[in-house]
Amino acid sequence: MIEKQKIQIEPAVAPEATSGYRELQLEKALPILPLKNIVVLPTSIVPIIVGRKASIDAVEYALKHNNKTIFVTAQKDPEVEHPAQADIFENGTKATILQMMKMPNNSLKILVEGLSRTKIVETFKTKSFSSAIIEDVPPVNSCPIDTEASWRYLKQTYIAFTKMNTKVPADLVDTAQTTSEQETVVDTIAIHINLSFLDRQKILEAQDLAQRMSLITVMLKKEMEILKTEEKIKGRIQSQVEKNQREYYLSEQIKAIHKELGRDDHSHETELLRQKVKTLKLPAELLEKVQKELTRLEQMPSISAETTVSKHYIDWIISLPWHKKSKDTISLTKAEAILNSEHAHLTKVKERILEFVAAKKYAQDLKKSPTICLVGPPGVGKTSLAKSIAACLGREFARISLGGVKDEAEIRGHRRTYIGALPGKIIHALKKVKTINPVILLDEIDKLSHDAAGDPSAALLEVLDPEQNRTFVDHFLDTEYDLSQVMFIATANGTDSIPYALFDRMELISLSGYTEEEKIAIAQKFLIPKGLKEYSLTAKQIKIDQSVLRQMIMEYTREAGVRQLDRLVAKLMRKSIQEFLKNPEQKSVIITAEKMTSWLGNDKIKKTELNKIKNLPGIATGLAWTELGGEVLEIEVNVLPGKGNFTLTGQLGEVMQESAQAALSYVRSKARMLGIKKTVFTEKDIHIHLPEGSTPKDGASAGITMTTALVSALTDIPLKQNVAMTGEVTLRGRVLAIGGLKEKLLAAKQYNATNIILPIANKSDLEDFKHEIKDLTIFFAEHMDDVLKHALATSPFNPLKEPMKRVRKAKDPTLEKTAKPEKDIKKKKLTKKK
Repeated sequence: MIEKQKIQIEPAVAPEATSGYRELQLEKALPILPLKNIVVLPTSIVPIIVGRKASIDAVEYALKHNNKTIFVTAQKDPEVEHPAQADIFENGTKATILQMMKMPNNSLKILVEGLSRTKIVETFKTKSFSSAIIEDVPPVNSCPIDTEASWRYLKQTYIAFTKMNTKVPADLVDTAQTTSEQETVVDTIAIHINLSFLDRQKILEAQDLAQRMSLITVMLKKEMEILKTEEKIKGRIQSQVEKNQREYYLSEQIKAIHKELGRDDHSHETELLRQKVKTLKLPAELLEKVQKELTRLEQMPSISAETTVSKHYIDWIISLPWHKKSKDTISLTKAEAILNSEHAHLTKVKERILEFVAAKKYAQDLKKSPTICLVGPPGVGKTSLAKSIAACLGREFARISLGGVKDEAEIRGHRRTYIGALPGKIIHALKKVKTINPVILLDEIDKLSHDAAGDPSAALLEVLDPEQNRTFVDHFLDTEYDLSQVMFIATANGTDSIPYALFDRMELISLSGYTEEEKIAIAQKFLIPKGLKEYSLTAKQIKIDQSVLRQMIMEYTREAGVRQLDRLVAKLMRKSIQEFLKNPEQKSVIITAEKMTSWLGNDKIKKTELNKIKNLPGIATGLAWTELGGEVLEIEVNVLPGKGNFTLTGQLGEVMQESAQAALSYVRSKARMLGIKKTVFTEKDIHIHLPEGSTPKDGASAGITMTTALVSALTDIPLKQNVAMTGEVTLRGRVLAIGGLKEKLLAAKQYNATNIILPIANKSDLEDFKHEIKDLTIFFAEHMDDVLKHALATSPFNPLKEPMKRVRKAKDPTLEKTAKPEKDIKKKKLTKKK
């Protein structure tokens, strides 16, 4: 052990005064060599590095004066550089220096051999080192029987130890016959065990031989347990190393075979996938799953079907956006400019979109996006509005068509156990846009259907719920994906077929059909410029007058939107291009009404004039709503000789049939006031028919129209010219509110109906579009009596006739004859009792 600093040991006992006694004591004393972490046992030979000046002086003194004999003992604390007597153990070993060699750094390397156990009696201080008078510590054999038993057990344990550790001599214990030899063997065994210096010190200080044997036996047992554990670890490591070597060898063989067969090795590709996965910063659970798939992919041959499945799964994980987000470029001015440049009118819709943009700008930490559902007829601009919303926010846009989707897996994806499994449409859209906060359009959400494979509308419940979609799980990915930052916009032509649970998760924005003036404005500002740009034409080459557009709208289209009008404008431009090709000198084409008729053919929409035949009772015009917009609905009633049968034709739905029954009940209850004979309902058959019988019809809003037609047919009073009406009727004649009001009024204008009868409950609804119906005369009705007064050419009510109750009390002679006094009735009752 290298000793670097000097040591001074104070003597425990002061030297005697007389010089002769002191010299005698010094002659018997041995230099003390304190050691760090080293205990020298008798019979052991130990190499020691001596570096401290005091220790070097002690060694040199022992070589010169003490016949190479020295006293070695261990320090209690190895960190102490200048140990005093209290810092060293009292028990040590008398040793002899076998060899000494000087080192280049002025230190000494010595080889000492332990001779016997000794103990400090007295210490003396010299110039640079300390000496001590020592005495031998003989072994104690207090109980020979215990000693012999301890020796046998030690011998047995040592033989087992030598089988585990072949480096120690196996025949060591066989050589000991006497007690002195046993003592030597015990110390030798202690030398061969890997012990700490404290354990060796305990053995050194153990004077009783049986106790010393027991200590060594316990230490041997402990060492054997350690050796067993080492063997287990070694065996496990060795088997793992052998397995890795075997796998490496086999994989190299497989690579060589693939190379000979001309097949590509996919290990390089797998490593590239692993590097890409590291850059994605995936969630811990998903990362662990992907790493397992990569490990499986490395171990599988490239021609295996499972290889394709695993690689397909990892490719999808890599291709999806997990953290990439597009920055919202929110500006109210810019958003308003985009909306106005791409859409005409739609004031209410634009206001709602600007509200969201303003909220997003004010609360920049707003993460939840509302789910907007744009409801309106085809061609009114629902899809283009969704694109404009994405442009206003500066986000990516993706469209998902839901029309005809009937499998839940189209939304949630297929599980990987199926052949050809893929993620759902939501994950496909996110892969396309490569951001986690796009605008996704769910187009035609009302056209969803379902079958035995599941209900896709139920899968959309989780997608559209802000509280649930942050943990959306696609069956193919089999992990959670956050959809909370996606803005979903749905479109529908109607809301009747949307399940209520799904409808409740969306904010409804209604888009009504366009008026004739709006269609002309859209054609001039949007459709014609778009067509010119598409066909590389200029405004000077083709001129379409406003009157031509109006005629085209009135006679060639029947729609709430402008899709069909767009096709007709495009057709006119293609016809014009043909003119330019036939006559290269022609510079421009002015499309007149005659040219439009020759190019488009005769008018496609045959509109029947309302009440064309004057003074014809039993015909009333109603207003209806369809997915294509508003429409007029003529109702015919005929009264025939018969037996009181009531017939309904024209493909009427259950609601409309019930409405017809309610109308008939009301008319029968008011028959006397309307001047209708009661015998009509038993001697005549009533037939209600709605033309265009191939078209299914349903709804309660035709109630007042059927009632009016019934009264007109039964009273033989025709309706006024150009009158149309809509409203639901009750058995008591009350007129209830209806929906789709704007579309119905636009249809009335289109068919030149100038006088409109509406429920009074819908009066406030006209405020949103009153400027668009300024040419119409509106009558509001609270009761069916009001409808009949405004609809029929003459009033059916007879002012001379009183209500039924009063007639019976005053004028009915039958009641007077049959009535009996109250007294007679009482008498009759009493007679019966008797």
